[in-house]
Amino acid sequence: MPKGSNAPVPTTALRVELGWRSEPGVPDVDASALLLVAGKVRSDGDFVFYNQPGHSSGAVRHEGKHTTAGKVTDTLFVDLARVEGTVERVVLAASADGGTFGRVPDLYIAVSDAARGDVVARFDSAGATVETAFVLGEFYRRQGGWKFRAVGQGYSSGLEGLATDFGITVDEPQRAAPQPAPAPPAAPPVPSRAPVTPPPYLTAKPPAPAPPPVAPPVPPPSAAPVRLGKVTLTKAAPSVSLAKQGGTSGALRVNLNWQTRRQTRGWGGRWSTAHTDLDLDLCALYELTDGRKGVVQALGNAFGLLDRPPYIHLDGDDRTGGTTSGENLTVNLDHTRDFRRILVFVTIYEGANSFADLHATVTLRPQHGAPVEFSLDECTVPSPVCALALITNTGGDLVVRREAQYLVPPRGVSPQRTVDRAYGWGMNWTPGRK
Repeated sequence: MPKGSNAPVPTTALRVELGWRSEPGVPDVDASALLLVAGKVRSDGDFVFYNQPGHSSGAVRHEGKHTTAGKVTDTLFVDLARVEGTVERVVLAASADGGTFGRVPDLYIAVSDAARGDVVARFDSAGATVETAFVLGEFYRRQGGWKFRAVGQGYSSGLEGLATDFGITVDEPQRAAPQPAPAPPAAPPVPSRAPVTPPPYLTAKPPAPAPPPVAPPVPPPSAAPVRLGKVTLTKAAPSVSLAKQGGTSGALRVNLNWQTRRQTRGWGGRWSTAHTDLDLDLCALYELTDGRKGVVQALGNAFGLLDRPPYIHLDGDDRTGGTTSGENLTVNLDHTRDFRRILVFVTIYEGANSFADLHATVTLRPQHGAPVEFSLDECTVPSPVCALALITNTGGDLVVRREAQYLVPPRGVSPQRTVDRAYGWGMNWTPGRK
């Protein structure tokens, strides 16, 4: 599609793919969406991006990134049938982290039918220079249906500038308060003189009393501003302190999401889209400071507890990865002193034999602090289990270390027992089901 053109789209579930070519020196790119009424968001909750991955209506969610053969994609799921009636437009944006879009090759946005996989609209963005954010496209209502428009509007102020332009309140880093200017030197005292009696035809009046001070109006409390910061752990920078990121209390939410769509090679060497009942499980091995050990997982209904040991809870078992929230595991950071170590890992329960051809994303999201992202796209071995992150208590601070260990269980050995052996947990395992 050329810039400014439009095309009708189905009023159904759509998958919006932001893609580009990965090369050395290319900045990271993130997809986001804004739900607008009269050109502005109604609240900060209408902004869907990596730190706020789902809209409350369920109409839009951020599914995450994956890398295949040098191409990186970041995906949004949009169900136009669930967009609230007052929402007129859904803006689809991109932001560059660590550089400009002039250094991002082959940038495009593609809209496809989520059920069938057919591409219904695509816009290839070219000619970028100093821009650090783009509105690439938008869905808008027209005569009872929806259309997609290729926009291509650039911003040099990054995601923050784009978000504030649509009415988002952004959490800014604190700056030092300006110091007051020094007071001018006191004037020299005026020598006293004898009082002067006014003439009899002048009447001295006392000054009128000053009006009582009026308290300034108290502004209504506002919602917490949106945090745009994030942390991506890599081989070069594999660990991060939760305390340094502000995550010292509240809940640490670990989210697992994946796509049900997989590509398979069919007759004639052509690639086609297949749908499988892919079921991944988010799990955690834990060791407390009092020596107790265990596992939190759906297998065996070991969902854990949040307000009592182990202070870790799995909220349910997502069998498809197609829900709004995926699988979520919560760690109670108010009990940091009770943790010795926690190992977050992911297993394939059914639908695939290895992570090698799957696209899943895990995000550690502290209640206070920047989220930590992981992508399960680096598997090169036939592995059904990935040791993702090791969280250790170091002097009262929880440190998250990227593991990204794709393990291959020996014949007859379960994925859980394989992880246990690799990290020396020393637990006894028995067969389980869910």
